[in-house]
Amino acid sequence: MPLTLPSPGTLYAALIARDPAYDGHAFVGVRTTGVFCRLTCAARKPRFENTRFFASIPACLEAGFRPCQRCRPLSQMGAREPLVALLLNRLECEPGRSWSEEDLVAMRLDPSTVRRAFRRHLGMTFLDLARLRCLGRGMDRLAAGDAVIEAQLEAGYESDSGFRGAVAQLLGDCPARLRGRDLLKADWIETPVGAMLAVADPHALHLLEFFDRKALPAELIRLRERTRSTISFGRAAPINQVEAELRAYFDSRSATFSTVLARTGSAFTQRVWQELMAIPPGVTRSYAELAASLGRPSAARAVARANGANQVAIVVPCHRVIGADGTLTGYGGGLWRKRWLIEHERKMAEAAL
Repeated sequence: MPLTLPSPGTLYAALIARDPAYDGHAFVGVRTTGVFCRLTCAARKPRFENTRFFASIPACLEAGFRPCQRCRPLSQMGAREPLVALLLNRLECEPGRSWSEEDLVAMRLDPSTVRRAFRRHLGMTFLDLARLRCLGRGMDRLAAGDAVIEAQLEAGYESDSGFRGAVAQLLGDCPARLRGRDLLKADWIETPVGAMLAVADPHALHLLEFFDRKALPAELIRLRERTRSTISFGRAAPINQVEAELRAYFDSRSATFSTVLARTGSAFTQRVWQELMAIPPGVTRSYAELAASLGRPSAARAVARANGANQVAIVVPCHRVIGADGTLTGYGGGLWRKRWLIEHERKMAEAAL
């Protein structure tokens, strides 16, 4: 999942302009077609809300997108290396084939040479690329509720144990337990203070963070490990709900959030988050005051840690906590955003009075 790219708005402008500056460094996935392209692709441009941007081809494939047949991003990357181009063409012609090193040897190719060439051009080996594409098809069948054996065959695995092992390595779970299970979905939400990434299952919101937050990659890894799931682009009901509530918040119409949140963290951490949500808009508290309100006046540092562990920005308003002397303290989204949010809520509160 891309976490070091320019903003989606910047990349979308580059897509519209077919800017070659990003060629090979950024790719666009189109939700309506399920394909990914180079930003210089000559195909009809999608609407902004239907685009997702990635920093690498493996990231596109892991999110479930297929390579575009018009701009052929895989072939373009392999054009500088005949060996890579040859195997990518074979992969396109035989998408359901289960590849092995023996197949490469039968083609009179050296597996180690192939491995180095693909790592150099695509950032992953040919065999990993082939397995990922096949496994992705099998994962789709599992999530749709199909039988494990059907998903196994779709993924190109003759061995039941091999397929189960591959799924377990990818998701940390066995195929039977994944059948019919809704995986986590992620989508972008644009706000006046920058793009946010929302992650949810069909019932609850798990994460809402600013795109440029430095800790976001680590948070996504922890979330995937904790939920024993993958994160793919798409929409879940809680994302739609929190997007509507954020729109009302930034329009100064409401500061109330009722989106169901996933219950994570220790009992103490959850108490801190509940106390944060009890702080009225336009009001700030210090860590010491929060600790006192919890009946733990000596636990200011523990309160600060729980505050920093919050993964649902704005909805759980950790930005309302300031230093004991009234100064702004650290905020994962940046102090400028913290100042903006506090001032925005102050104006909302004044208008309500």
